[in-house]
Amino acid sequence: MKVVILCGGRGERLMEHTEIIPKPLVEIGNEPILLHIMKIYSHYGMRDFILCLGYKGEKIKEYFQKHPVPGWNIELVDTGLDTNTGGRIKKVQGLIKDEMFLATYGDGVSDLDIKKSIEFHRQHGKIATMTCCRLRSNFGIIDIGSNNKVSGFREKPFMDMWINGGFFVFNKSIFDYLEENSVLEMEPMKGLAQDNELMAFKYDGFWECMDTYKDTRRLNEMVATGHTPWMVWKNGKV
Repeated sequence: MKVVILCGGRGERLMEHTEIIPKPLVEIGNEPILLHIMKIYSHYGMRDFILCLGYKGEKIKEYFQKHPVPGWNIELVDTGLDTNTGGRIKKVQGLIKDEMFLATYGDGVSDLDIKKSIEFHRQHGKIATMTCCRLRSNFGIIDIGSNNKVSGFREKPFMDMWINGGFFVFNKSIFDYLEENSVLEMEPMKGLAQDNELMAFKYDGFWECMDTYKDTRRLNEMVATGHTPWMVWKNGKV
C-alpha cells in the first residue's frame, strides 16, 4: 500500500531552518523528521513511499541519494513549488494502483497504530478516514468558581475539541474531489463531509506537529530525555 507524504511546503514558521533546508529535513534527534515519519509507517509494514516534493525538493533527493534505506521503495515526485496540499496528491494519482492508499504531512509524529486506522477505514467503507486528535490549549487554564474565586489551574490541558491529526486513509475515489491546486483541508474535505464520505478515527494518544521552532525544541528535548513515544520502531509497539 502506497504512503503519500506531503513534503513540498515552505515551512515559513520555521524560517530559522527552512531558509536552508525544507521543513521535512529539520532534524529531531539527529535525524530528519521525515525519516521519523517514514519509520512509523515502516514499523507497521508500509514501506512503499511517494514523497510529494516542492520547496527545496532537491535537498530531499540529495538526502536519500546519500542515505538509502534498504527495503524501502521511495518515489520522489516534483509536485510544484507552490502547489497546495490536495493538488500535490492529485499530481501523483497515476502512481496509485491499489484501491486504498495512506497519506500524511511531512511534519507530524505520533504513536498511532496505523494498522488500526486501516482496519477502521475498511470497516466503515467510506472514501476517507481522517485521524483526529484532541486540541491542546496554548495557555494554562484557570478554573473559576462561585464569587469569582480561583479554584485551580490546569497547565495547557487538552480541550474537548478535535483537530486534523494528519494521518489519512483514502480510497482512490478521493481523486474525484481533488483538482490541480486544491487545498485538501478546504473544499475536498468539505465535499466529502457533505457527501457522508469522511469518517474520523479519534485518537487520544501521543501526537505532535512540528510547526514552529518551539515545537522543534520540544521534540528534541524529548529525545534528549529518552521520552519518545512516537518511536514505535524502538519502543516495541505492535
